[in-house]
Amino acid sequence: MNDRAMALNMATARQIGDAILSLRNISLSFGGVKALTDISFDVREHEIRAIIGPNGAGKSSMLNVINGVYRPQHGEIIYRGRHRKDMNTYAAAKSGIARTFQNIALFKGMTVLDNIMTGRNLKIKSHFLLQALYWGPAQQEEIAHRMKVEEIIDFLEIQHIRKTPVGRLPYGLQKRVELGRALAAEPEILLLDEPMAGMNVEEKQDMCRFILDVNDQFGTTIVLIEHDMGVVMDISDRVVVLDYGKKIGDGTPDEVRSNQNVINAYLGVAH
Repeated sequence: MNDRAMALNMATARQIGDAILSLRNISLSFGGVKALTDISFDVREHEIRAIIGPNGAGKSSMLNVINGVYRPQHGEIIYRGRHRKDMNTYAAAKSGIARTFQNIALFKGMTVLDNIMTGRNLKIKSHFLLQALYWGPAQQEEIAHRMKVEEIIDFLEIQHIRKTPVGRLPYGLQKRVELGRALAAEPEILLLDEPMAGMNVEEKQDMCRFILDVNDQFGTTIVLIEHDMGVVMDISDRVVVLDYGKKIGDGTPDEVRSNQNVINAYLGVAH
């Protein structure tokens, strides 16, 4: 069985729950430019939900709406039954939403271990004075956080570079470290913005495996932007398609693949 067939079998075996995130009639504009227009879709617990579309379709803007970077002018977001009109990035992170970025956002002079450790910041309870003294409960807490980080390092198979400054690492490994930092926050929903961009075939296969394992072993719900249609169709449970800020398709990979509007957008026929 080839890697893609194995990935597909793993995807179909996962247990999908009810919707935990619903976006209803989302519209976002920057001045006179409409980035998103009346878009609605939901994300179900434990699924891998892909967002695809040509360049400029509004995919990253949609992720920015979900994690509070942008606030839509119209529409509503419902997360675990609660309406989130004025969600900001801090509140999104506290509520269990983590994010990786299209352009790597790591501390290049810090080691792999320390970069992933920064993902534990919201989990730290000790007063900053105790942290500075590294005494008592603060010391015990840091040891516990470091143990969690070491588990993530083992999971991502990057033990051999744990003390290496990330600026010295090749691009594919930096992407893996960024995934590790997001996982350190123990998110319920993980937003991945083109996690495989710029990778070679082997690196993409590794990242697909880690994404499926995060979803399967940790039970993490994943919302994924990706341009590699082979990857999207193999590992996603459902796909929403954007074009020029509008939704033109939504369904299973097979349903989206046969949608004429999607075919036209990708082939350029409609424009």
